[in-house]
Amino acid sequence: MIKSLAELLERAREYGPLRLAVAAAEDSEVLLAIKAAQELGIAEPVLVGKEDRTRVLAEEIGVDLTGITVINADQPAQCAWQAVELVSSGQADLLMKGLIATADILRAVLDKEIGLRTGRILSHVMIYEVAGYDRLFFLTDGGMNPAPDLKQKADIVVNAVQTAHALGIAQPKVAALAAVEVVNPDMQATLDAAALAQMAARGQLKGCIVDGPLALDNAVDEEAARHKGIVSPVAGQADILLVPDIEAGNVLGKALTYFGRAKSAGIVVGARVPVVLVSRADTHEAKLLAIALGTVVAHKR
Repeated sequence: MIKSLAELLERAREYGPLRLAVAAAEDSEVLLAIKAAQELGIAEPVLVGKEDRTRVLAEEIGVDLTGITVINADQPAQCAWQAVELVSSGQADLLMKGLIATADILRAVLDKEIGLRTGRILSHVMIYEVAGYDRLFFLTDGGMNPAPDLKQKADIVVNAVQTAHALGIAQPKVAALAAVEVVNPDMQATLDAAALAQMAARGQLKGCIVDGPLALDNAVDEEAARHKGIVSPVAGQADILLVPDIEAGNVLGKALTYFGRAKSAGIVVGARVPVVLVSRADTHEAKLLAIALGTVVAHKR
């Protein structure tokens, strides 16, 4: 079982290199990340974007593009389409978002002609390494689905559980988060959480243990759960944190990063291959870790 991002990076080195198609690579942090991934034996990158700008930028920051294919594409939609087509045609194993809007790359991923649809919902999974904890946390979905209903939340759980399985967690514990740990008919998040727990108990959500509603403190801190009298196999031991909506996920994730100084990696799952979807504000280290996560998950598909 992978318990740290260092272990994730090492596992990716064992599984790699996988062919990585990068849409709009003309960004210094992206170039530093993909070069590091190449040097570590994690990825064999193919860059799609403004070739002249990419090569000039690479020279400015000291990144040697020798041995790396660069395909010229001037417009964002063209970059996304060509990168996705490399994957759908079997010429690449992973897709990565570079200096391009998320909507542009997802539009290509969902394209009926060359896209990577599977019939499953696409959802974002972030993993966080938080000081003081002996495991990684999986946060979902703070990047794709604004206000998922119960069915969508169930699909989001399935995507996150499959990601956790790829990292060697055989029976991940899923906390369906809400503001309180009791069912309140006036709070939809608590109703959905309770329904998801029942679905798991009845075998509708497999390969995991789900409980909820749980407030964040009860999900990650055993003492807090004991203090509130919560008896649950998930309380205080959660691996996967299922947030009620995108706002909660976005705020929690950024709080972990900026207040908690947690390291992280994120991908979109539910397509034929993992999509390395990172923020333009992420460092090249975070982007490298996201490539590593995508490599491990892709290898286990």
